[in-house]
Amino acid sequence: MRRHGAHYVMNFPRRELKPVALPAALETALGTRVAEAVWDGFNLLARLESATAVRQLTPDIAAIAQLPSAGVVVTATGDGGYDFISRYFAPAKGIPEDPVTGGAYWALAPFWAARLGQTEFRAFQASRRGGELICRLVGERVELEGACVFYLEGEVTF
Repeated sequence: MRRHGAHYVMNFPRRELKPVALPAALETALGTRVAEAVWDGFNLLARLESATAVRQLTPDIAAIAQLPSAGVVVTATGDGGYDFISRYFAPAKGIPEDPVTGGAYWALAPFWAARLGQTEFRAFQASRRGGELICRLVGERVELEGACVFYLEGEVTF
């Protein structure tokens, strides 16, 4: 992690994406039509038709917990100056909706790079708390830049 002005920048491996047949249970759990679905090795990533659809989503969290994945990333082309927006649900891991999750962007950056033809994005996670990120696809890595709230600081000694 490094500082960049008032932000922090972290560097992570990108996740490889594989197209998947749309699981019928996914649309039922989300309560909306899914335009496209991919698998990142951990999560299902579902592209919806609009940013409004992502913002207004009221999924069945119990049904998402039954899907064969660690979580579900929901995304769409952005609005309000954002390249894309997203939300992340992982009830199987005890997280009904993560306010701003870094791990989802390890897949979101390459997903949107392939669709928008760019390698840097202004993104918004549209949870109730919400959060802005700058994502950069740098070779096989993803850089995430944004503000953060420290909730724990410590030192590990051996």
